[in-house]
Amino acid sequence: MKTINFISTFANKYFALITILVAILAFNLPNQFLWLNSYINILLGIVMFGMGMNMKPVDLKLVLTKPIPVLIGVLIQFSIMPLIAYGIATLLQLPPMLAAGIILVGCVPGGTASNVMVYLAKGNVALSIAMTSFSTLLSPMLTPLLLYLLAGQWMPVNPFAMFLSIIQVIIIPIALGIIIQKFLPNIVEKSSQALPFISVIAISGVVAAVVSGNTENIAASGILIFLTVIIHNLSGLLLGYVIAMALRLDADMRRAISIEVGIQNAGLGVSLANTHFAQQPLTALPGAVAVVTHVINGSILATIWSRRPIRKKTTDVDKQRSSSYIS
Repeated sequence: MKTINFISTFANKYFALITILVAILAFNLPNQFLWLNSYINILLGIVMFGMGMNMKPVDLKLVLTKPIPVLIGVLIQFSIMPLIAYGIATLLQLPPMLAAGIILVGCVPGGTASNVMVYLAKGNVALSIAMTSFSTLLSPMLTPLLLYLLAGQWMPVNPFAMFLSIIQVIIIPIALGIIIQKFLPNIVEKSSQALPFISVIAISGVVAAVVSGNTENIAASGILIFLTVIIHNLSGLLLGYVIAMALRLDADMRRAISIEVGIQNAGLGVSLANTHFAQQPLTALPGAVAVVTHVINGSILATIWSRRPIRKKTTDVDKQRSSSYIS
């Protein structure tokens, strides 16, 4: 058990480095990773299954007892990020596939890696996990609708088909995880230490699959893709914090909302792009790049904030969720 705990801690701590190394390997040795393309949806489902196993009743309690910060964060996420992506695509006059791809990244919910970053940043972990859970549950409706409205001019979007895909890849695995947690708590407790490591492996597999399958496209338009994704990501981190500060939320909530807004579930973007835009492979590239850059930028920000402690009274909900998350 100590070994598993050590490996999971190591994987969380060096998540950014691991994804970078995997991306480099996949770019230079694509033939070794091409087989992963058939398993992208399964890999993402594994991550979501782990998320379901880690969901606690206290997450819902926070939404019900202190809904304003959660609703503010989710509203910012599903408004600011899609609109920023649309603005970048328009201003930079991106090719249709890249435009649709970055907007897709902007329309997906928050990523599970954000919870780790908020914890390291000494932010409000309970708020972070509640936002991730709530935005993920809303994503079957909001992601297809927003993509249809904002990216329809560049690419034909079938919102109903995308709705079904998100149900299959996101909601069903989460529901199964919750069921397992409810009826087999002993198994969940024994496997909880290994879940972070499994999630890192699964997300790295998604990165390797997309990069290996698009090495020529990345080489041809890599600078433009990285520039687009980084601008989008940094804008989300900044505006999330500024808006939360303007609304006079506590410092730990500002940190949580900033990271939650800026760190998207880019793996879902990759999965949806591969499923619905298979004939336009460049559509998946912004998502693949975002998986790496979001972790890097979020980790850097979390490290900076970790050195700036916050003095604040901790609520019972915060204590419950933080303790269960850490364990």
